[in-house]
Amino acid sequence: MGFALSDIALSSSAFDNGAAIPTKHTGESDDVSPALSWTNAPEGSKSFAVICHDPDAPLVSPGGTYGYVHWVLYNLPASCNGLAEGSTEGTGGKNDFGNNNYGGPMPPPGHGTHQYYFWVLALDTELNLPAGLTLWQLLDKIEPHLIGMNRLVGTYERQ
Repeated sequence: MGFALSDIALSSSAFDNGAAIPTKHTGESDDVSPALSWTNAPEGSKSFAVICHDPDAPLVSPGGTYGYVHWVLYNLPASCNGLAEGSTEGTGGKNDFGNNNYGGPMPPPGHGTHQYYFWVLALDTELNLPAGLTLWQLLDKIEPHLIGMNRLVGTYERQ
């Protein structure tokens, strides 16, 4: 399939698509991951991954990657159709804060509104990947197994 949108639908009880992410889910407050849920997973989904990326962050890494990675989560079983607020399910990958947890929005003051892309990715197998993969390492490993994906975009502007 490659990286193309599918019918899987991702939503959050914390914010609507295109709306502001509540401060509770940012680095300026509790920094707790928002609740997420998904429906219409493709037939044959055996596992899921969830990521959060800020493409508006003005950062380009030596490898040519861009933006800021806030969350990398994988090894979620086929029975999973969402994550509770602050969930500890799955296996954490390394975010750009340097840890294996969720790290909420916190753009530089005065930098304007950033968009945060929360993605759910459906895979046709269980890969049982080790903890600590970066977003780019994860994408490299799962791309051949990707059968569906979609996004939820939230915004945040630091005061």
